[in-house]
Amino acid sequence: MNLHWHRRDLRLEDNRGLASAAEDEAIGLFVFDPTVLDHAAPPRLAFMLDALDSLQTAYQKRGTELLVARGNPATLVPAIAAEYDVSTVTWGADYSGLARRRDAAVRRALDDEGIERRAVHDAVHHRPGSITTNSGDPYKVFTYFSKKWHDRKKREPVDPPAAADLAAVESGASEHTRDGLPTLSALGFEPPEAAIPPAGTEHARERLESFCAGDIYQYGERRDYPADRCTSRLSADLKYGTIGIREVYRATDRAHADADSEDERESVFEFQDQLAWREFYTQVLWDRPEAVTENYKSYERPIAWNDDPEGLQAWKDGETGYPIVDAGMRQLREEAFMHNRVRMIVASFLTKDLLIDWREGYDWFREKLVDHDTANDNGGWQWAASTGTDAQPYFRVFNPTTQGERYDPDAEYIRRYIPELESVPAGTIHSWHELDEGTRQMHAPAYPAPIVDHSERRESAIEMFERARGDE
Repeated sequence: MNLHWHRRDLRLEDNRGLASAAEDEAIGLFVFDPTVLDHAAPPRLAFMLDALDSLQTAYQKRGTELLVARGNPATLVPAIAAEYDVSTVTWGADYSGLARRRDAAVRRALDDEGIERRAVHDAVHHRPGSITTNSGDPYKVFTYFSKKWHDRKKREPVDPPAAADLAAVESGASEHTRDGLPTLSALGFEPPEAAIPPAGTEHARERLESFCAGDIYQYGERRDYPADRCTSRLSADLKYGTIGIREVYRATDRAHADADSEDERESVFEFQDQLAWREFYTQVLWDRPEAVTENYKSYERPIAWNDDPEGLQAWKDGETGYPIVDAGMRQLREEAFMHNRVRMIVASFLTKDLLIDWREGYDWFREKLVDHDTANDNGGWQWAASTGTDAQPYFRVFNPTTQGERYDPDAEYIRRYIPELESVPAGTIHSWHELDEGTRQMHAPAYPAPIVDHSERRESAIEMFERARGDE
């Protein structure tokens, strides 16, 4: 008998770690780790609990239960493994610094008990360190990484375990496990203020199937237009593994084969490229785990970020007076999600217009996003802040006004999240920074004036980075 420790693989289907355990009758386990909970937030935890409920139901349909425990995995995993006399403990490999430290502690504890363990690469197509330069170094430029990623053969999904492959157990039947899942409040969290999407494999598959039936063929052309919602919305599912990456890729491969034109095939490829970005940033953080809190790119001098609590709060509240920025920040509060183009815009605004440290933005996203992923979010924030690998050059500063005009020309997305501008013409919204106070009051008295002048702050940002580079 083997034990599979679920973490970011909350599914039975296309689960390589569970499939490995099920070669000799398997038990499933999930542990609520206090160290991980210290880094959690209500939106993600609510989604995860819903996903765990779906996973528990899937186990029950096969005549058993998911074991649930709360405490230090280095203590609980060996104790539960010993209690059920298992031969091997399996889990899906995780690549962040925190996860690697946790897993190392569990490995040592299992070794002390004489229990075999096996980490299985499940969350990515190609494990970190397997795609390298010709000299064997991790790639720092996405384009080169991406080419090899696309050229590499992808594994097929693995079958879920049958009922006969799983041992019949009952959670809560021992001192180490508990009866049922805890609530958010029992874990010490308030309910999220945002509406959280339903979790679980069934819902993830619905999102995948819907996307591959239509929007994937417009993705290359329309993905940057937030009002179109032409995205998969699979990010939280991939974060928590409610669907396997191989199943997602196979669905996109089928969509590519069914495409009616070269443009449609290219659009599918563009989406697959986003999957490659996900693995690129996973490899970046695997190679440089300290980058989660430190600049990946070194400057000769420290970057002189602003200490601006009022500006930071206005950004968080969606009250900067730059409509596309504020719409994004309000979407984040309402949906625990933000469109990817808008993520880039609001990150650029925080770091280049407000001149505030990217870590403040990263921490806020970690608190509010349902799909927060350490590697992806860290990579995105450092890209926008010009501190990361393959980052936006410091002298290229997003203009929030032209970004709004280009990607939300009719202000449909802006009006969806900023009711104060609901009856204001698109042209007026996009020229908000140019209007005098009287005109702004006439159109939308409750919506604020811009808190900074973009042109002035752009020059300040460039000067700030040039000083950090030692150019002055």
